[in-house]
Amino acid sequence: MSARQSHLSEPTPATTATAASTPAQAPLLDHAALVTVDGASWLASASAYPRSTLALWGSRPHAPVVLPCGSAFDVVSVPAVFGRRMLDRLWDEGPGSGPVAAHRGRMLIFAAPGTAQRLPSLLAWEEWSPAVPAPLCHGTGDAVTVPPLAPPDETAPAERLGSRWLVAPDTRDPWLPGPEALLWASVRVARAMAGAAVRISIFPPADQDARVYDVSRRR
Repeated sequence: MSARQSHLSEPTPATTATAASTPAQAPLLDHAALVTVDGASWLASASAYPRSTLALWGSRPHAPVVLPCGSAFDVVSVPAVFGRRMLDRLWDEGPGSGPVAAHRGRMLIFAAPGTAQRLPSLLAWEEWSPAVPAPLCHGTGDAVTVPPLAPPDETAPAERLGSRWLVAPDTRDPWLPGPEALLWASVRVARAMAGAAVRISIFPPADQDARVYDVSRRR
């Protein structure tokens, strides 16, 4: 990961939209994994005290913060491997995603408000639902821990080293997937995994940590 950091006092340039006419490709990692000033403002808007949250980040950019769900965003938490495959589907075949974070062995997908209430109901009616790991849906009345604005330094506690942005907030008004998009991605992954279970491959698995996502394609 690049050593560059995003500070509230120094705006970080947004990712240049260069992929309009080309397939999705892995961008520079620092564009996808570092929060911009506008992205920090959007995250802080979920708090009851946005200025206090921004002030905390301004003085402690390595500090994680607990933010409430239900107003600016909901969060759908899924197992890391399944979530990585969902993210690949969303970017390769779907509309892309909003911000996404990894935290303690799970993937946190930031979704449109209301998703936490509707997604479990949609999954319950889906014939492939038994093959989909039950997501933890955080909406109104819930809160989540979001990763620091800047990557943890070398002295960070071990439990924080796994908390990082995969697709970092970079705008004040990000596009967020709704329950239908996440249902579609979940079902596609479940079907692909079921098909793969009956095939034997002589090739080693791809590096799960090698993918990053072209934030310029985010809708």
